[in-house]
Amino acid sequence: MMLKVFLVEDESVVREALRDNIPWQQYGYRFVGEAGDGEMALPLIRKTVPDVLITDIKMPFMDGLALSHIVKSEYPDMKIIIISGYDDFDYARQAITEGVDEYLLKPITRMSLQKALSEIREKIEAELEQKNFVKKFQSEMQQYEQYALRSFFEKVFEGKLSAQELYEETGKQGLDINASGYNLILLGVQENESREELLRYFLRFPECLVFRWNMNTYGVLLMGEVDRLYERTQTHMDYIKKICGQSKDEEWYVAAGTPVERFSQLSECYKRVNHIYAYRYLMPEKHVLTEELTMNEEDASESSSFGGLDANKVDPEIIRGFLNNGQRTEVDEFVSSYMQGLGNATVSRLFRDYLLLNIRFTAQAFVGTLGYSQEEFLASMREDRIHEMVTGPESMADYVRALLREALRLRDEKQQTQGKKVLRDALDYIEENYMQTTLNLNEVAQAIGMSPNYFSGMFSQEMKQTFVEYVTNKRMEQAKWLLRESDQSSAQIAAAVGYKDAHYFSFVFKKTVGMSPKDYRAKV
Repeated sequence: MMLKVFLVEDESVVREALRDNIPWQQYGYRFVGEAGDGEMALPLIRKTVPDVLITDIKMPFMDGLALSHIVKSEYPDMKIIIISGYDDFDYARQAITEGVDEYLLKPITRMSLQKALSEIREKIEAELEQKNFVKKFQSEMQQYEQYALRSFFEKVFEGKLSAQELYEETGKQGLDINASGYNLILLGVQENESREELLRYFLRFPECLVFRWNMNTYGVLLMGEVDRLYERTQTHMDYIKKICGQSKDEEWYVAAGTPVERFSQLSECYKRVNHIYAYRYLMPEKHVLTEELTMNEEDASESSSFGGLDANKVDPEIIRGFLNNGQRTEVDEFVSSYMQGLGNATVSRLFRDYLLLNIRFTAQAFVGTLGYSQEEFLASMREDRIHEMVTGPESMADYVRALLREALRLRDEKQQTQGKKVLRDALDYIEENYMQTTLNLNEVAQAIGMSPNYFSGMFSQEMKQTFVEYVTNKRMEQAKWLLRESDQSSAQIAAAVGYKDAHYFSFVFKKTVGMSPKDYRAKV
């Protein structure tokens, strides 16, 4: 890697001697420009953006300290070498205050400059390596998958935390959510290249916070000025439509809320967007779900009667689709949307009886495929008093909610039982292979015969941490044991616990344990 260097010196003889007599390429640098004073240098520096600035301290128009102050404010990572003929501590102290990296006295020798350039190169490479480590670590941890983040948003959307508690929780999560407005997008997309592209897309924006909401849905928190959030929300929705709409066979849904001004109002925003998102079961042909779309549907339903009801709205496939993919937390919104879609037809007692039998038989058939009997399913439903309980649309909605919750409870119970066995197999596989550098989520999912996306969600749900967090913690525990009980070097231990790069291992160790491997060994 060739680093760029720029030289500022008002004495032309000195400047030309440094420019022409220093073997820059030999030291790993490319000379990109020069100037006789700070004022002339500044626009050229802005144009070339060098890695290293070498500047005299005393110059006309703008001296080296003033130039260094401006450069550091605009380019914090740029390294600065001050050269001066003044052996004066005050100059050196000012230079240090401005963030200068090296302070050399004239006359400049090739050896002294070479030493300074070598030290700065090492510093730049170390900082670059550190940045790459941070980027890699964050990528591996897959922040949008973090279980803790999902749990945090569950509390936020429930609306049970005070404003103070909300901001205390964001502090614990290390989240920067200070903004003048917020909005929420819910996105359901299958495990494929489109999903990965969308997750990468949102992670590019600092004002977007992506998190996994449930097995099939991701949430995107948008932050910014309220007035601009309307436009930004639409821009993101258009991009989602562009990426997901490329395949006609792909199953995907997206809904956005209405921006709110306070973080504490997110529960209101979520309630509305979740209501809109629930229409994916009622309008499966619509991928972009909007408030206007649902309002039109609700208005049309209000004017409908029993005789004019669209038969598609009572299609058992709607109920089956929800039982297959819905969550218990979505039952209220789903039933509310479902009942609104039926409009005035539910006034008819005959229609209510028909619909209840239709829903009950559909749910009963569904739990039957899970291995449960009719008696097990309806044990808590008080079927003998159904006619007394269901006296109107509201009581009917309550009964349907109870029916669906019970069916979903049995489904989740079955999946949990099956999941525990699969999870044990996964943990056994990890135990046998965590020291392999190639171990990843896809490999484990394939080994246990499960979709990577489903395995990722199931793992974090059961283990209360992501797959990567679990494997990293396991490797760190083994590393700590080796540091205590063996005399192996840090590089040997890194290889023993699954890291090719000893430097990256040390970075991860310090990040998770709080101290370097060397300090940990000295402490114990």
